[in-house]
Amino acid sequence: MNPVMLITGAGRGIGAATAQLAARQGYTVVVNYLRDHRAAEGVVSAIREAGGQAIAAQADVASEDGIRGLFAIVDAELGRLDVLVNNAGVVDVNCRVEDMDFERVERMMRINVAGPMICAREAVKRMSTRRGGSGGAIVNVSSVAARLGGPDEYVDYAASKGAVDSLTRGLAREVAGEGIRVNAVRPGVIRTAIHASADNANKVDVAGQRIPLGRIGEPEEIASAIMWLIGSEFSTGSIIDVDGGV
Repeated sequence: MNPVMLITGAGRGIGAATAQLAARQGYTVVVNYLRDHRAAEGVVSAIREAGGQAIAAQADVASEDGIRGLFAIVDAELGRLDVLVNNAGVVDVNCRVEDMDFERVERMMRINVAGPMICAREAVKRMSTRRGGSGGAIVNVSSVAARLGGPDEYVDYAASKGAVDSLTRGLAREVAGEGIRVNAVRPGVIRTAIHASADNANKVDVAGQRIPLGRIGEPEEIASAIMWLIGSEFSTGSIIDVDGGV
């Protein structure tokens, strides 16, 4: 049986690109999505048409019940889990900290921090050799904002991704002796819909002028880094910047 990879938020962007690359490399992919069933099924169809294996799984990974339900789908339909890619995340409209309300910050931390942590919890329960598993890998999708801080745009988003970096390093050390490697990728500005969803669609054009390589990144370039970390047997606790030199 093919190894199984679960990717959260895989209906578009980095998640979709990773799903298609993973399938080409022999993984059965679980394409998680929240609302856009058509997009997720489009990714699954593309994978199957290319000869790969994939299923779509609807779940809200900002909810503990949703996460439990998602992993129950993996258990019931595939019976194993080898890789988790914590990709689902959210940004918000540009806003200074002095103007942020509690609800915005709470939503950001629930989706970008609590969600990946509880997904990692469920993955560890299934992968850990201490619990009878066969080991595995977790890759968290962070952001260059964790390093730069997001001033005048979204310090809350940057802080949430800083927490993802801490989760990566801490969990990597916690489960290294249990056959699980935990790494992260920190993308720069990538050509996805995430900024448009936060009413900041022109960010990709403006950012391209400031990046040393002279352009923004493509989802497939982040997918390649994710797959490299999954396959790198001597890497754990690593955080790779893929940001064009910012």
